[in-house]
Amino acid sequence: MIKNADLLKKGFVETTFPLEEKVKTLLLEKKWKELDQYFLDISRLDGSLRHFFNDFLDYDTLEHIIAIRSAPEDEDGIWHDDGSRLLGFSLSLNLFPENIQGGELLFRLKGDKEAVIFSPRPYGTMIIFLSGLSGYEHKVTAVTENERIVIAGWCSLVGLL
Repeated sequence: MIKNADLLKKGFVETTFPLEEKVKTLLLEKKWKELDQYFLDISRLDGSLRHFFNDFLDYDTLEHIIAIRSAPEDEDGIWHDDGSRLLGFSLSLNLFPENIQGGELLFRLKGDKEAVIFSPRPYGTMIIFLSGLSGYEHKVTAVTENERIVIAGWCSLVGLL
């Protein structure tokens, strides 16, 4: 199922994903419906995001959400493993990550006390990580200053859903 040696060894990979210039415009104009449609389009069978993940694993379904976390009302997330999904990903849409306080993605083997911590990443940076099927869990800390925007998503095999 998993094809990428680094992903298998470490449980995560940090890489970049090329985004069209219009994504920045949609972000700045807060056109969430159009932004969601863009990601639906590139997630289709012939889409660039769909093809991107083919280098990492064999899978059937690709899902996503636009995850917007804003201070001051944000709260710490809870540790979770995304159930029967093969892997998760977090694609940063943060234009100014240096202005974000909090909003770290934490990743660890279930039961471990220590976690790998990813501060909010620059625009186009993607963190791909194994899920509960491989014994991993993750959470996001509260954003305490400004706003964190990512495309969060999952890859699954239909027989495992």
